[in-house]
Amino acid sequence: MSEQSTDLRETVRRRYAAAAVKVTEGSTTCCGPQPVEIDENFGSTLYAADERDALPADAVAASLGCGNPTAVAELRQGERVLDLGSGGGIDVLLSARRVGPAGKAYGLDMTEEMLALALANAANAGAANVDFLKGTIEAIPLPAHTIDVVISNCVINLSTDKPAVFAETFRVLKPGGRIGVSDVVADDALTTAQRAERGDYVGCIAGALSFAEYRAGLEAAGFTDVDITPTHAVADGMHSAIVRATKPAAGPAATVSRAESDSCCGVTACCTPAEQVTDPSLTVGDAKSAAGCGCRNEDR
Repeated sequence: MSEQSTDLRETVRRRYAAAAVKVTEGSTTCCGPQPVEIDENFGSTLYAADERDALPADAVAASLGCGNPTAVAELRQGERVLDLGSGGGIDVLLSARRVGPAGKAYGLDMTEEMLALALANAANAGAANVDFLKGTIEAIPLPAHTIDVVISNCVINLSTDKPAVFAETFRVLKPGGRIGVSDVVADDALTTAQRAERGDYVGCIAGALSFAEYRAGLEAAGFTDVDITPTHAVADGMHSAIVRATKPAAGPAATVSRAESDSCCGVTACCTPAEQVTDPSLTVGDAKSAAGCGCRNEDR
């Protein structure tokens, strides 16, 4: 990763860490948490009132997205869902309700403060079918072909390596899996410099791909049936959009070895109840700690 990319990632991390701290500190006051405001195009107002009312106030207050991906992902009972850049956990908790006890909702975030907030929100919601992982969306700490649906809410545009995000998303999806993402997308006519003029990187504007670039990136990763539908403007020539795509159910692009599918982080069937160490001299916790795995069970 280049020095500039590292600096941008750290800038994003600090911004979202500060947002989590603001919400957490607000929870200790008499008036409860205050929403982290950007403008009317982002945040909890993009969710239906009944969805907001059913969740912990801290999860709602920490919402920084540009849409509501759980409303468009068509989640089904029993599915396994992964939210890229899960923040305070609002989309993970909504997904967990939709997939039911037989399903599972994972949240992935690189910010310790947001992960702590999300875990607290999950506990307050009594959500037993959720798991929050620490890691980056460019290197997802889950094995291949284990996720039915990947969602994300205005986070992919923050990445400085979007091809890696698309490739990793494709890898973890099962054949026939799909994405349902809310993201900021630019008009094709806007140059990179013009996008930067409309907002900073942390504000979800400067890093946005154009419609053509987004489509090309997903197709290069192997996705088919790509559909990008703008929903509302967030700046001149910049739009919140719903992005859908599918991983082919069969064929060369969906074929991997059993070893790739079953192992990561030094264990087989990683992040599932059936996981076992590949090195019998280690415990599961030790193997995953050494590998830097985001989902750990140190008690096993």
